[in-house]
Amino acid sequence: MSLILAIESSCDDTSAAVLRDNQLLSNVIASQKVHEQFGGVVPELASRAHQQNIVPTVDAALKNANIDKRQLDAVAFTRGPGLLGSLLVGVSFAKSFAQALDIPLIEVNHLQAHVLSHFIINQSGQTSYTPPKFPFMCLLVSGGHTQILLLRSHFDMQVIGQTIDDAAGEAIDKAAKIMDLGYPGGPIIDRLAKEGNPDAYHFATPNIPDFNFSFSGIKTSFLYFLRDQLKEDPDFIERHKSDLCASIQNCIVSFLLKKLEKAALKYHVSQVAIAGGVSANSSLREGLARIGAKHGWQVFVPTLQFCTDNAAMVGIAAYYKFLNKDFADISLPPYTR
Repeated sequence: MSLILAIESSCDDTSAAVLRDNQLLSNVIASQKVHEQFGGVVPELASRAHQQNIVPTVDAALKNANIDKRQLDAVAFTRGPGLLGSLLVGVSFAKSFAQALDIPLIEVNHLQAHVLSHFIINQSGQTSYTPPKFPFMCLLVSGGHTQILLLRSHFDMQVIGQTIDDAAGEAIDKAAKIMDLGYPGGPIIDRLAKEGNPDAYHFATPNIPDFNFSFSGIKTSFLYFLRDQLKEDPDFIERHKSDLCASIQNCIVSFLLKKLEKAALKYHVSQVAIAGGVSANSSLREGLARIGAKHGWQVFVPTLQFCTDNAAMVGIAAYYKFLNKDFADISLPPYTR
């Protein structure tokens, strides 16, 4: 049996979790509201907030799990990718904490952690959610990353396709910013899209070979469309807000699912999953379910609490590394990409 403290600080959420083997005992997240007024994450402010939040967040995670720090068997941390200043806070704390307790360190790749969130057993110990079996295909989609991965084991992840420029989540957030909807833009667009017509407007989708993505052209098409409409009607966005949200969301989600479906068919995979922040999007989740029903595939969507950045996913990745005694040297630095 293992007791692992996991720490996540790759962007603007400070999170700490405790896992007993693959069962989650606690998962505490301290979000940073300071970025809302700027319409995006300000790296310097994020790192300062992590410094304020890291100690009380870890303390709360240990208390919620009813665990004394001296019972821990290892400390895990997100090493990258992410914002360097944010990562440094979590990495430095984890190293100091592990050294003080004389227990091993486990470094975790943020993207692998997102994918492995499907294997977490929740606090109640319920196992009604059956995780995917290997091999399976996973669409990893967030504000910073968009990839299609073929998983043959917990850490054998082959990149089948990826974005050649911007990420899908960044494109959605930029569309929200253009329309002055607020931050974070993804959940706002998802909510407004439910009231709109997804076929009201059409935007250019690039013809990218194989299973790769590009979202810069979609953003440009959306921007130029609004620029032209606003010349004729200054209130165009306000009067057509729901249809605009539904249409841009449909454009991006359809692009994602088309590539995912194509990849799964080529590699003869019958189990398909999504992960990452954008996997919370209701249109993406519903679209995946439709594709699964069409082909008779098993589809897997993460619990909403594990879609966005959290330490529970770091902990589950660390658990499988712990089984292999894959420990990190204290000299390892964080990496941004």
